[in-house]
Amino acid sequence: MATRSLTGIKPTGEVHLGNYIGAIKPALTFAKQPGLESFYFIANAHGLTKITDSEEMRQLTRGIAATWLALGLDPEKSVFYRQSDVPEVFELSWLLACMAPKGLLNRAHAYKAAVDENKAAGKEADASVNMGLFTYPILMAADILLFQPDVVPVGRDQIQHIEIARDLAQHFNHIFGDVFKQPRVHIEEKGAVLPGLDGRKMSKSYGNTIPLFSEANELQRLVNRIKTDSLPPEAPKDPETSNLFTLYKKFAEPRQVEAMRARFAEGIGWGEVKKELYWAIDEFMSEPRRRYNELLASPEVDRLLAKGAERARAYSQPFLQEIKKAVGL
Repeated sequence: MATRSLTGIKPTGEVHLGNYIGAIKPALTFAKQPGLESFYFIANAHGLTKITDSEEMRQLTRGIAATWLALGLDPEKSVFYRQSDVPEVFELSWLLACMAPKGLLNRAHAYKAAVDENKAAGKEADASVNMGLFTYPILMAADILLFQPDVVPVGRDQIQHIEIARDLAQHFNHIFGDVFKQPRVHIEEKGAVLPGLDGRKMSKSYGNTIPLFSEANELQRLVNRIKTDSLPPEAPKDPETSNLFTLYKKFAEPRQVEAMRARFAEGIGWGEVKKELYWAIDEFMSEPRRRYNELLASPEVDRLLAKGAERARAYSQPFLQEIKKAVGL
């Protein structure tokens, strides 16, 4: 029975509806299990491998923190902090680096992908590869092992990072005694894949997203751009093949969804469906949008993260002293 979970949140650009339904909502739901102590952290130091603009980093960090808070993360019931506010993470990262075989890091997916891309372009294998990218799995292992979680929920593409953390913990324990808990992976089954404006998966790479906190006028404009077929209004329509219905059922109330299903069978114009979809999303997002804007306009985000860092360091400081004692420092 898991008693503690840990979730890392990378500071990213504009969050869209697909991010919420596919990743954020499932992560928040997982942490509501009875008896589970949940830790969430903004992995801002990891972003330094790509982000070199200090103001951009600050804004992205505050923005993603405000996003999760606005969508229901309760900082009183979870430990919510910025990675950079817990210096013990970086001290542990060095201790783990001294235990980490280079060959293990050579096999890390992100590094291998960068090398393969360079080779395909006729460049040197390590061209433009910084040590932050190469040692990324070590910092992630420090993030995890420092807080001794029982379980780390991740998507399938992140399993290797948890395996590396477990390998480093096992190697460390073999040398210095039973210091680290080896967390298990929880494969986070993502929520539904939402269609974007063009019918493909909603993704920033496709440029077909609906930003999560779009103001009403912008939201309506984007909903009106969603691609539909040419069936006339009076023609019966299959809700299961409709991108509009797929979106609608994620944001409307169950009774509204069933009513809309019946209207599809009777015949309804796409313009009317888009109007109903806009109303459903706008109503669903109105309170989170208000809260998000309120958080960004006040120092509350920074205050909550600072308070979370104090709670996090109440765990990390004494445990790091145990780790240092084990290695003779």
